[in-house]
Amino acid sequence: MTKSQRFGLVAMGLLAASSASALLYGASNDETAAGLVIVVQGAVSNALPAILPAPAPTPTALAGSQTGLVAQAWLTTGDQQSLLAPQPPIPFYNGTDAGNVIVVDPSVRYQKIEGFGASITDASAYLIQHALGPTQRAALMNDLFGAGGNHFGMTRLTLGASDFSRTHYSYDDLPAGQTDPALAQFSIAPATTDVLPTVRAAKALNPDLVVMGTPWSPPGWMKTSGSLIGGTLRDDSFHVFGAYLAKTAQAYAAAGVPLDYMSIQNEPAFAPTDYPGMLLSPDQRAALFADHVGPQLADASPQTKLLELDHNWDLNPQALQVLANARAAQYVSGSAFHCYGGDVSQQSIVHNQYPLKDVFFTECVGSATAINWASNLGYDMQNLIIDTTRNWARGVTFFNVALDTTFGPHKGGCLACTGIVTVEPITGTYSRNVQYYSLGHLSRFVQRGAVRIASTERVDNVLSVAFANPDGTVALLAYNADSADHDPIISTPYGAFTFHLKGQSAVTFKWRAPS
Repeated sequence: MTKSQRFGLVAMGLLAASSASALLYGASNDETAAGLVIVVQGAVSNALPAILPAPAPTPTALAGSQTGLVAQAWLTTGDQQSLLAPQPPIPFYNGTDAGNVIVVDPSVRYQKIEGFGASITDASAYLIQHALGPTQRAALMNDLFGAGGNHFGMTRLTLGASDFSRTHYSYDDLPAGQTDPALAQFSIAPATTDVLPTVRAAKALNPDLVVMGTPWSPPGWMKTSGSLIGGTLRDDSFHVFGAYLAKTAQAYAAAGVPLDYMSIQNEPAFAPTDYPGMLLSPDQRAALFADHVGPQLADASPQTKLLELDHNWDLNPQALQVLANARAAQYVSGSAFHCYGGDVSQQSIVHNQYPLKDVFFTECVGSATAINWASNLGYDMQNLIIDTTRNWARGVTFFNVALDTTFGPHKGGCLACTGIVTVEPITGTYSRNVQYYSLGHLSRFVQRGAVRIASTERVDNVLSVAFANPDGTVALLAYNADSADHDPIISTPYGAFTFHLKGQSAVTFKWRAPS
């Protein structure tokens, strides 16, 4: 399924209807549903401001006495009346009433989290640096990466041009017919104007920011097409391509942006016709990992971990094929997935066969054709936020952090894609899109190094996922996929609380476990 096909299905309401059990509720195969009671640990202060204040619903009282612990809550409703809006403190009680219970069990632990965020593409960086004045630029960067905003903890960079670039380029472009096997003409100069300053500013706001890099195409002279468009890697270019990626990692580190993760090709099973891309088979990728990129990157940039696939969920058999090659797998940290084909449960298929390898979710883009805000929130929550992490994702990144009102700038590719925020170049302002709030429900509250812990997967169509943070706090995200309201009870080893959750709405709870 292409990006455009997915957009059409979402807009018509067909994507959810055609695959509700797998795509929307993607079972993690590691936990079973219990009741809808939410158990929490205690109160914790959080100075994050409300995006849009709203009156809080009156919570249902539980039987038993209060424990003295409280949870904090931040609510986003499908009708947009509350947008990451803080709620009054919620007391814990001893015991629980019968009802829908979300059980949180901190003793059952799963994957460690790296972060949540979105890609700083060429288009995004250009808009941030040139379409906004200093005040609005600072406000947007704080909104995205600051501790008073979404505090994004992970970003993905395009190493060279992508579909969201104003021009097509690599880091070693030459006239037709020329080659540069010594990489004497190599330069990351195109990244120095907008992308690298933007990433450095993001890292200044969040020093824990995890950075991933992905090439859309090597230089054309390395490819069978002789162009950034189409083709595959020439048989005699495997080693120089490895050297090219190693030099890229070194150059980014020297520029103050070390790459924590790298994939060797964006969407290697797809060759776009109007923007950079390249077909790269599982056998080709395995050979690159085993004999070229793997050892070259280990020598040049040992802190950079390699990720396989970086393509759709339904291509997980390709990831399994590469990981089955022991010589390749020794250099591969894990696999990365996109949302444009298959369903999220396919992440768990790879994890279950290779439990020591990481899983990341690295791309999904919003669409201007999907205009129902509540439905978009629901898709994000069920597929991209809750179920990616319940299916072992250590990090979640959406695509562009910012695009403009004409869905660009871009050269080729998607004609109606949206960013996390929309920048209005004429007025020099920006607005937040639904994905900003979807991501914020975890990025604001789940720290790098957090561990996913057990929570009831779904009760009465209320879905949840929970995390234990390094600072001793617990974060629980719940989403009510019904149109009707529900009153889940959250149950923990140290008490329980309840909350009135409107239909098609999300809430993040945070508390500190008693010592």
